[in-house]
Amino acid sequence: MQSDISFSRLKEFPPLMWILLFGSFITRGSFYMVWPFLAVILYERFGLSATEVGLILSGSAVASVLISFVCSALSDLVGRTKMMFATGILYIVSFVLLAEATTVTQFVIVIGLCSVATSLWRPLISALVGDIIPQPQTRELALQGLYFIVNVGCAIGPIVGVWLGLTGEQSSFYLTVYAFAFLMVLLAFGFKDQQKRDAQTSQISSNQQEIKDDLAPTESPVAKKSEFKTTLTLLLHDRLLQCLILANLICMFVYAQMDTTLIQYLTRAEVPELLSLISTLIFTNAMIIITLQFPLLKLMARVSLINRIQVGLGLLLLSQIWMASNPVNQYWGWIGAIALLSVAETILFPTMNVHIDRIAPNHLRGAYFGAASFYEFGYAFAPLGGGLILDHLSGSWVFTIGAGLILVVMFLYHILERMPRPDFAKL
Repeated sequence: MQSDISFSRLKEFPPLMWILLFGSFITRGSFYMVWPFLAVILYERFGLSATEVGLILSGSAVASVLISFVCSALSDLVGRTKMMFATGILYIVSFVLLAEATTVTQFVIVIGLCSVATSLWRPLISALVGDIIPQPQTRELALQGLYFIVNVGCAIGPIVGVWLGLTGEQSSFYLTVYAFAFLMVLLAFGFKDQQKRDAQTSQISSNQQEIKDDLAPTESPVAKKSEFKTTLTLLLHDRLLQCLILANLICMFVYAQMDTTLIQYLTRAEVPELLSLISTLIFTNAMIIITLQFPLLKLMARVSLINRIQVGLGLLLLSQIWMASNPVNQYWGWIGAIALLSVAETILFPTMNVHIDRIAPNHLRGAYFGAASFYEFGYAFAPLGGGLILDHLSGSWVFTIGAGLILVVMFLYHILERMPRPDFAKL
């Protein structure tokens, strides 16, 4: 399916969408001032091995993915507003505790809470975009915009963190607390405005619905069955979704080595100017996404979603080969490899979200985005898997294995569209 995105569609964004964009910027910016350096803090303060750090990060992430799926599916029933405010409060509480943690046990518990909040927040926002923007092309622009603005925050955050000397300061986690508290206030106004808009739309369409009821008095069984059990049945019958989750899970495992294992690899190799290099890598990653996302989107507008993803996977494969062969002290080599990986990410990740939005039934959008979060198991197991490889083999093997896994993902996407799907009208 091709895209037909025009920036003139920005005028179709409701105020709540603009709040989500602004909120994503301030929260991600403050988050990335300190979170990328958490592995460094755990290593320098407690002397943990790469496997131990990986186990802490992976264990919390695995639990958060499971909770994310259940809560995202339940958001179709209890409402997105309640779930988002509950998640925002969890974010605030968990980062307050993270700023005060003093032992390894406390860090393990609090990192788990932070991971749960993060895993809940992302699919809820994606599903909410579908709720408030009915037009598919405008919705794709909104999802692309969210990804763009998050990376603006990611680009600014680490550099500001280094500039302010926050890379080893736990108290800096309070910045994320303040950012989320401010966002909660903005969301309260945004949801109130959206309720008024929805009420006006319902009133206008009520007469049209009466005519439809006369012509088609029997409602689809699926529309009546939004219970959690029915949701699970649909997901278990959707082979395309299952294949997609497996492919993206492997892809995330490979990509996440940049966020976790690469940093540990460079830390243990005692690379000169380590903090500067880590910040530069994160900055390079985000700036390439910022500058290339929309030009690439326009350039590939006539390319199908699947073919776009295959191009991105090809570039990701090349980046893994580059990192596997790059000498550990080759400063600019790492930056070049991450630049190539970033171009791949620019194509891949926004397109993955759009793909989920396209295949999801309207009344199960929360469940499908929640189910799609299962591919974050790849991100969850990346610190542990990468730590084991790093401890028992070497850093180059992390990326050699990653290159092989990307070939598997390319095959899965090749067969993806042949996978059967359920008849949603009969379940």
